[in-house]
Amino acid sequence: MPLVQIALREGRSPVQLRALISAVTAAVGDSLSAPQESVRVILTEIPPTHWAAGDVTLAERGTRA
Repeated sequence: MPLVQIALREGRSPVQLRALISAVTAAVGDSLSAPQESVRVILTEIPPTHWAAGDVTLAERGTRA
């Protein structure tokens, strides 16, 4: 049973997230010759204030632009 975990910045629409789940499920199923019913996908949305690179959060980076 393949398990794919994806962390992404929050803010995408439910339609975009659903499309991502479908695309990942299909790609993993095709790549591993696994039935799609066995593919698990976990999406974790992270607020921009909780995601940082180089000591700058995404929220801070957005206010600087």
